[in-house]
Amino acid sequence: MKMFTKKKLVTGFAFVIALGFASNANAQQVLTIQQAVDNTLRNNLQIKQAAFSAALSNETLSQSKNALLPTLNGTASYNKNFGRSIDPSTNQFISQQFSSANGSLSASADLFQGFQKINQIRQNKLLLAADQTNVEKIKNDLILQVVTSYMQILYNKDLLAASQQQLDVAKQTLKREQALLDAGNKTLADISQAKSQVATAELNTTNAQNTLSVSYLTLNQLMEMQPENRFEVKAPAIAENYSLQNSYDINTIFTSAVTSFPDIKLASLRTEAALRGVSVAKSSYYPRLSIGAGLGSNFSSGRSKVVSITPNGFSEIGRTLTTNESVVAPDFVTVLGKQAFGSQIEDNFNQYVGLNLSIPIFNGFQARTNVRKAKINYQNTQVQEQLTKNNLSKVISQAVYDLKAAESRYSSTQNAFQAQKDAFYVIEQRYNVGLVNSLDYSTAQTNRNKAEIDFIQAKYDLLFRAKVIDYYLGKQITF
Repeated sequence: MKMFTKKKLVTGFAFVIALGFASNANAQQVLTIQQAVDNTLRNNLQIKQAAFSAALSNETLSQSKNALLPTLNGTASYNKNFGRSIDPSTNQFISQQFSSANGSLSASADLFQGFQKINQIRQNKLLLAADQTNVEKIKNDLILQVVTSYMQILYNKDLLAASQQQLDVAKQTLKREQALLDAGNKTLADISQAKSQVATAELNTTNAQNTLSVSYLTLNQLMEMQPENRFEVKAPAIAENYSLQNSYDINTIFTSAVTSFPDIKLASLRTEAALRGVSVAKSSYYPRLSIGAGLGSNFSSGRSKVVSITPNGFSEIGRTLTTNESVVAPDFVTVLGKQAFGSQIEDNFNQYVGLNLSIPIFNGFQARTNVRKAKINYQNTQVQEQLTKNNLSKVISQAVYDLKAAESRYSSTQNAFQAQKDAFYVIEQRYNVGLVNSLDYSTAQTNRNKAEIDFIQAKYDLLFRAKVIDYYLGKQITF
């Protein structure tokens, strides 16, 4: 008896905590399924990562377009020379310390590269579209996860309500059994049976509350909200005789999904990008033609110029062979000076323009290998695209069959629950007048409780399966 009292106290304490959590949740905002989806799409980090990848692809596309523009480069240098060196301005050896500087400006442009850059731009456009579609795919997947989590909360809430109702009935039964025992109309075995029903109901209620708390936490984490965030969900209005409004055809759903589902579009874009990659690789087979032009100049502090030439008489340069007469020539005094910077820049100014043709002859089969790898990658993406379509077809087929099964199960569990309620009502009336023992009453109550839980599960399963079909049809999921 003491052991039972202790167990009951612990279970009751957990139940009070669970009720406190539920009361706190009721005081919080009511979150619709659309709000849950919006919060997830706004806060989820996977979406942000995919968006960053798309932004990088956009920059890659911009760079590939800019690669069509000519290149322009400028260079400048300054050197200090010691000892015997070559004067860059005269290309002669000098043995003195001097400074030199040079500058140049060059430009080049590709005239033909086997259409590599054009095909690269087209491939990068497809890769950007694929990354943008991947963002939509992640959003689509998260929406289904949010709907699943939201529906799980609704189911667990109804399950908790049913468990609490069953606990109330079990407590009332125990109270009535205790009164009958005090009057001498019941035995201790009947009381033990009633207490066992209460303990089981308390455990079921505690488990239901714990499961509900976990489902709230799951949705909260999907929305990337703080752990202390509290909210309630809005239950949809479901008629007791709920039935599907449409008859769904597998082929119709698949045809609609193929044209709009992000998974298919993503696989198709990747296939197109891989095909364009083959063209990029084949460009290595073609010659390449480019044009270049440039200008430049240089300066050297060791370069000198003639400042003046002054006559200095005559000097003998030799004698004649026959008469031995002296041969003279005018003599001059040459005065040299440093050539100015501007003058050297002007004198040394040079320009060039030219064409460059590169013809691939043999490169270790690198070009051929790259083409083969690109073709294999293309074939792989084709298989992946077909695999994605096949998987989608299988998933849609399974979803339609699950929906039909859920509809049948909903109808069956509804009838079973109504029958168990009616049966329990009769047993309860007979039990109250002493025509049924506590064991039969407990069995009827258990059957009724199980039928109710099965009906709750079937109801939300049917609603969820119908929303899954809407998801594949590209419809907005609302209640």
